[in-house]
Amino acid sequence: MQDTEPRGRRGPSRLVVPSRSDVLLRNFTELVGGPLGRRSEPGVVSPGPFTVDRVLILLTLAAALLGVLAKGYCRAYGWESPTQFYATCYSDLPELFRNRGLADGAFPIVSSPFEYPVVVGLVAGVTALLVPGQGISDARVLAFFDINAVLLAVAAMIAVLATARISARRPWDAAMVAVAPGLVLAGTINWDLWAVCLLAVGMYFFAARRPVAAGILTGLAVAANAYALLFPAAVLLLAVRTGKFRPLLATTSAAAVSWAAVNLPFAAANPGGWAYYFQFNASRDAGYGSPWFAYNLVAAKLQRPVISPAAIDMLSIGFFALACVLVAVVALSAPRRPRLAQLAFLLVAAFVLTGKAYSPQFVLWLIPLLALARPKWRDFLVWQGIEGLHWAAVWMYLGQVTSAGSSQHNLDMPYYVLAVAAHMVAVTYLMARVTWDIYDPRYDPIRRHNLDDPHGGPFSNASDRLRLDFRRTSGSLLHRKESTHA
Repeated sequence: MQDTEPRGRRGPSRLVVPSRSDVLLRNFTELVGGPLGRRSEPGVVSPGPFTVDRVLILLTLAAALLGVLAKGYCRAYGWESPTQFYATCYSDLPELFRNRGLADGAFPIVSSPFEYPVVVGLVAGVTALLVPGQGISDARVLAFFDINAVLLAVAAMIAVLATARISARRPWDAAMVAVAPGLVLAGTINWDLWAVCLLAVGMYFFAARRPVAAGILTGLAVAANAYALLFPAAVLLLAVRTGKFRPLLATTSAAAVSWAAVNLPFAAANPGGWAYYFQFNASRDAGYGSPWFAYNLVAAKLQRPVISPAAIDMLSIGFFALACVLVAVVALSAPRRPRLAQLAFLLVAAFVLTGKAYSPQFVLWLIPLLALARPKWRDFLVWQGIEGLHWAAVWMYLGQVTSAGSSQHNLDMPYYVLAVAAHMVAVTYLMARVTWDIYDPRYDPIRRHNLDDPHGGPFSNASDRLRLDFRRTSGSLLHRKESTHA
């Protein structure tokens, strides 16, 4: 039987209610009167002033304010080592303002080296110009942080609203993004929320079957953080499976043009400064939070050979390439075509697990994708709790190794390595659950409601044209399909 999505329906459509569809939330609502009744019709009956969008904005604003409050010690006493680590209020923003010439009027990339992509450099340079006064002072550092915190909160709200619109009948899934502990704890560590915001809007346009607009936003997202490149990779896999290459060509072409449009002026103004980001990432050693860094810590403790930076480069690229091949096999061999968000989540999660570094703010990349790929609150909250432990472990460990902090505040190396391992196990578990949903859509929270792929835009309800069938005992493994899978 072919699943269909409602088309041409007049009037508002019913929304999926979290307290009905999610067991964990259903149990939580017992404290406030139980789940929503069966005779209510969300999306049909007017909610008055408390629309979904407004509630999501309020939730995101509350999370953003909590994030700023979490930085309260540093806002009051300054971002100084080792106290910024022990107070768990570290942020890259003050550090970069003081040490990359921003406080002295230098514009990133154009007049000073900057280890971030062009869009981040543009945001950092413009917000630095908005800070009143001259020179480096605690007041100017605080002003720079606060200006960026406000703009990051706006970016988070846009990302939440875009996620809600992508989800069609399930806008409340975006509440996972709005109230995510990862957003509270890591939202103002760096500018990653800009890339998250741009990619979320790009995915919204793609879901709305506007691939050119989706490509423009995706190109800007790539210009803010390279991980956004994995969204076109997910589109590519579905294009191969369905034989529909026009959306892929439109999206990637527009993305390439928008990326070039923001990069070429900086490359022309200062080629060396523009290339510094790429050179920095190619030459850097294994970063904190990565499996390579954790392995070297354990190896050094056991007096075993450590992995050299060159070997780490090769292993990181090799394992990521292998993971991409496995995701491609899943995409092309599953009995039913995977959803776009599922493939995007698997690719980004693989990048997180195999990369040379895993900074605490990288958790922001996965939050909206998981809300679209597998909106199950139990799994989400368990994962976020483990990421919160990893977040705290990073600061306690950095306080020891970078600042020679007092021993009673430090975290011993074995516990830090365990925190890294727990983060990796949690992400791997989520990947396994998403893969399980792909192979058995009965467990997929989205397809359980007679939807095919509300995030897939032109791929929604598309017929298969190519599928790997490993059960065939004769003939080619490439199996052409002419009808839509049930």
